[in-house]
Amino acid sequence: MSGDHYFSTEPVASADRRTVVFSAGGRDYSLTSSAGVFSADRLDPGTAVLLRKAELPESDISGVLLDLGCGYGPITCVLANRAGAATVWAVDVNARARALTAENAGRLGLADRVRVVAPDEVPDDLSFAQLWSNPPIRIGKEELHGMLRRWLPRLAPGGVAWLVVARHLGGDSLQRWLAESGWQVERRASQKGYRVLRVTR
Repeated sequence: MSGDHYFSTEPVASADRRTVVFSAGGRDYSLTSSAGVFSADRLDPGTAVLLRKAELPESDISGVLLDLGCGYGPITCVLANRAGAATVWAVDVNARARALTAENAGRLGLADRVRVVAPDEVPDDLSFAQLWSNPPIRIGKEELHGMLRRWLPRLAPGGVAWLVVARHLGGDSLQRWLAESGWQVERRASQKGYRVLRVTR
């Protein structure tokens, strides 16, 4: 048993590659995953709810979209496939996850519109039309709040963030905290124990 977490920067476990198959937005996806990244064996149930219940971008949306905590890239690949005029920035602290996201985007012919980087590699002046995240709740409340305080203010005017959080892991308290912090928060869906939150200024 290794000490790896999905938020480890450099997983030490053997890669042990595997394939994750899922459908979203009317298309089937087959992505490569690996030990040492988030939900390596299947599409995470929360991510599945997010992709099913949030408003996926329309094909004509432009600008920059952010997948915060991209893992091996399921949200990134769906966003880039749907939004042909947009660029998707895929951000993760986990180097193995970033490599897999880049590989998966390349295999799907999306590499020219996907930028895969560590958090500190995102340009300071870049703003986002949309932010998508199945945030890493298990890093702890203070770290989670710090992450959202860092990234949510980078929404462009009129921008929207879509978050999914398990109810039993604090989805309702996170909604209250966001509202108390001055954000407009709507619970867009509740399914299989997950809350899908739409966040705007």
